[in-house]
Amino acid sequence: MNPTPTHLSMPISVTILTKNSSRYIEACLSSVADFDEVVILDNGSTDNTLEIAARFANVKIFKSEFIGFGPLKNLAQSHTSHEWVLSIDSDEVLTPELYQAIRKTSLDDQYIYGFNRLNHFKGKPVRCCGWDKDTVKRLYNKTRTQFDNAQVHESLQMQGLTLKLIQGNLLHYSYDSVEELIDKLQKYSTLWAEQNYQKKTANMFKATYKSIFAFLKNYVLQKGFLHGNVGMLISVCSAFGVFAKYAKLAAKK
Repeated sequence: MNPTPTHLSMPISVTILTKNSSRYIEACLSSVADFDEVVILDNGSTDNTLEIAARFANVKIFKSEFIGFGPLKNLAQSHTSHEWVLSIDSDEVLTPELYQAIRKTSLDDQYIYGFNRLNHFKGKPVRCCGWDKDTVKRLYNKTRTQFDNAQVHESLQMQGLTLKLIQGNLLHYSYDSVEELIDKLQKYSTLWAEQNYQKKTANMFKATYKSIFAFLKNYVLQKGFLHGNVGMLISVCSAFGVFAKYAKLAAKK
């Protein structure tokens, strides 16, 4: 079966970074099947990600080595045909409500558009620790802005533009196991330390108090304590991730 657009073409190109993304790429691409152009930039998949992607008539596939998330998203943007770009991840799925809201929005290049991302753990939405109130900036005019060059935690540069929210949720199937969560925290903390070497100061005291604050923020202020094991798990892992970032940066001295 080759999914094809069923609605009128939209003047928006979708960009997606992939690497071994077979678990959710079909759901991701199905949710954007009505956009007439989807650019995939693959970073060396060894599973059947690209085989699945090739089934979608609106998908164009490009490849690149890993050069950092910000630079990769800008490289993906360079392959798009439309001025307006919607950047999503390979484990994210647009809800029908969000898709319809985007279609009905009269796009204005004075704005960058954002929406709520609802993060999941083991396939279930997490409604604590800030995971359910995660505003992401993803729809923008490429003639006005682009992503910064951050290796990790990249962001669109506002450049005097205004953020405008579109109603609807972007479903993020973040982690399917504790191992996946810890593995990503390890990878991202290493990238963060490399990115901030000689830019930020760090020592073990700073790593410790920042990790304690991260735990209290997630578990108390963002009500992780009301959500049992999941709330505790996320709060502890968040604290570990913060500790790892600053400990790795301190070790670079």
